[in-house]
Amino acid sequence: MSKYDKASLVQIPSGYKANKLYSVLPVNGDGDFTFARTSTGTRVNKDGYIETVATGEPRLDYPLIDGVVQDCPALLLEPSRSNLVPYSEAFDEPDWVKNSSTVTSNQVISPDGTLNADLLETSVAGGGVADAISGSGDYSFSVFAKYKDIQFIRLRSTNSYAWFDIKNGSVGTTISALDAKIEYYGNGWYRCTLVGNNTNTIFQITCTEQNSLNVGFGGVYLWGAQLEEGSYPTSYIPTAGSAVTRSAETCNSAGNASTFNDSEGVLYAEIAALAGDDFSTSRRIGITKNGTYEGVRIQLGDNNISATVYDGTTNQYSKSISYNNETPNKIALKYKENDFSVWINGIEYEPQSSGSTFVDGTLNDLSFNYVGGAHFYGKAKEIATFKEALTDSELEALTSWDSFNDMAKEQLYTIE
Repeated sequence: MSKYDKASLVQIPSGYKANKLYSVLPVNGDGDFTFARTSTGTRVNKDGYIETVATGEPRLDYPLIDGVVQDCPALLLEPSRSNLVPYSEAFDEPDWVKNSSTVTSNQVISPDGTLNADLLETSVAGGGVADAISGSGDYSFSVFAKYKDIQFIRLRSTNSYAWFDIKNGSVGTTISALDAKIEYYGNGWYRCTLVGNNTNTIFQITCTEQNSLNVGFGGVYLWGAQLEEGSYPTSYIPTAGSAVTRSAETCNSAGNASTFNDSEGVLYAEIAALAGDDFSTSRRIGITKNGTYEGVRIQLGDNNISATVYDGTTNQYSKSISYNNETPNKIALKYKENDFSVWINGIEYEPQSSGSTFVDGTLNDLSFNYVGGAHFYGKAKEIATFKEALTDSELEALTSWDSFNDMAKEQLYTIE
């Protein structure tokens, strides 16, 4: 028996068109989501390359493990961000000031699969490129880099510094950095990110040795520089002469009163937060009454997962579990009169044997964009609803994996 035999709505990212994300169930289209983004955006496609998708098209982003693209995509939803670097791929442009260095354009295949990555070369200590961009506050500065002859690059954002080993894929020393990370995109390419708090306008990429400014002869390949206001990086935004803004995404209005059961049911989600999200607001997915606070919701917070059932007056059930939510977790919230609980990755948490549910006709809308601005930004691999409170064995099966390898892949672990 399939775990979906009792499901009333199932969304597994696959079919879409402009402003629409199709659900697998129900087959009559009542479960389809309305999607909006008033700009283009980028994703990692099924071949592992970064590609631009059209305005209004949902982004089905394929995860990478050690640079290898995986089989099943996730729906990627992000807030509005701007890449303030005028020339994100053309380091030979005058905007990039050359400090004892030279840039030769279009030397190797970049992460978008075309011959448009540049070579930065220097033989002088501290040689590199820099751009002057106005701004203050927390910024994420990132670039894709590939090893040629120089093993380390250093990113500088005003008074924040981080060294990156682009031969072995590791972060070296950091100075006054809020965060630093390195991600492998395959074919020798690493995305290096420095998060810092800036008080002026210096953003610099330098060829170095580890934790120093000493450098030998040689160079590195560069592509895709991005400077964005915020304490964590988002997906790549290409520019070609001026700053570019990717607009925020919304995905909502799936289902109707006949799709959901007011007296009992299950809301299920396999979701992950954006890496480094500051959670200035919670990230919520919920079944609501006409998009109001009243309803059933799962939310991701700062190192926690919460589940709430709110009847319009009182939280009949509200629990928070400490959890790492930057990797995909399978979460199920069960609601029934005097029978509530939340299941995460095959384990039951916080059962409660008291509380009421809803009057008929209350639940009629499933959305990633919860009222009050607590929109879900992250990655969703699967969403489902059920019109009955499933048994413990059914909930365990729903929130578990078929094998250790499946679990490791879906949670983006390296298998050695």
